[in-house]
Amino acid sequence: MEYVRRRQFRQEVERGAGEEELKAAKHVLNANILTIGFARRATAYKRTDLLLSDPERLAAILKNDKRPVQLAMAAKAHPADEEGKEMVRKIAGFAARHDVRDRAVFLSDYDIDLAQHLQPGVDVWINTPRRPNEACGTSGIKILANGGLNLSNLDGWWDEAYDPEVGWCLGDRREHAEPTRDGEEAEMLYRLLEEEAVPLFYQRNEAGIPLGWTAMVRASMTRLTPRYGSERMMREYLEKLYRPAAQAYRRRSAEGGRLAGELAAWQVRLEDGWKDLRLGRMTVVQEGDMWNFSVEAYLGELPPDDIRVELYADPLPEKESEAGEGGRPERIEMQRLGPLAGAVNGFVFGARVTAARAAEDYTPRIVPYHPEAFVPMEEGHILWMR
Repeated sequence: MEYVRRRQFRQEVERGAGEEELKAAKHVLNANILTIGFARRATAYKRTDLLLSDPERLAAILKNDKRPVQLAMAAKAHPADEEGKEMVRKIAGFAARHDVRDRAVFLSDYDIDLAQHLQPGVDVWINTPRRPNEACGTSGIKILANGGLNLSNLDGWWDEAYDPEVGWCLGDRREHAEPTRDGEEAEMLYRLLEEEAVPLFYQRNEAGIPLGWTAMVRASMTRLTPRYGSERMMREYLEKLYRPAAQAYRRRSAEGGRLAGELAAWQVRLEDGWKDLRLGRMTVVQEGDMWNFSVEAYLGELPPDDIRVELYADPLPEKESEAGEGGRPERIEMQRLGPLAGAVNGFVFGARVTAARAAEDYTPRIVPYHPEAFVPMEEGHILWMR
């Protein structure tokens, strides 16, 4: 609070504020009120201004007499990002409203120093990226060790970490292109604040302790803090990227680069022959609780070992999936059953799949294959059955 007041006072001085405004800046915010914060780069996919979609509704949340809320905000846009700059203007304009000036603060010139003070001081950290664009969301991770709670879209780290006992979520683990989606998620955000987060903070026992809130804080800190940090980041980079890359380099450079030459020749074959690949007729037969898929594949002049035929299915919504496997696509390798009669370099591929979901969910495709190649990073060809 002291840091915010100092910074707010400095901003008011810089803009030539009057005596009353300077005095108010020294007393902005209240340590006993639920404090919501966010600070980030202002750009389209981050939807930095989603919380301000309905300014009057937000103002009503802040000014509630029985359950008051205050808002600390910071954002910075790239000079060439006009949409981002408009977001910043919108946020700053809301904080300047006379009816919310004691409950909302916009701190300009967002930097590391500001973040280091803001994140330890807020009760709820809001992050509203448009899925699936959030690479990680490290600001929310920093909140964990400081005893704050996250309210975020199911994207980046929060998609992996979210549980109802450690915070709140927006979204449904699906990507949405429809233009009305931002409005729907803004409504969800307001409802979560009005009906869940704010009431929980003000549910106190005789000693004035918010038992439900502190239980959620404890769960967030103990479950999530050990899982999300630079130690895990470096370990996984080492195990999943650096070490496999180093090992692949040693294998490829051995024996005068024999394997490297083999991979280069494989890529040339794929580039030359991919246009001649074709998927033919597919048949599906149900046997008990299993689907039997078979598909014809015409490989042109490519050797069969250069490719793999797969069945692919989009992820199921989590509520429809078994054992919480929602969000993961299915990729099922089809086996080469034998040559296709009357065809040159044509084969029948087959696979058995549980009938737990509709056969129409699965689409055959051909992808490159080499046991030493990183697909699709090194070789991105793909042929879908239309």
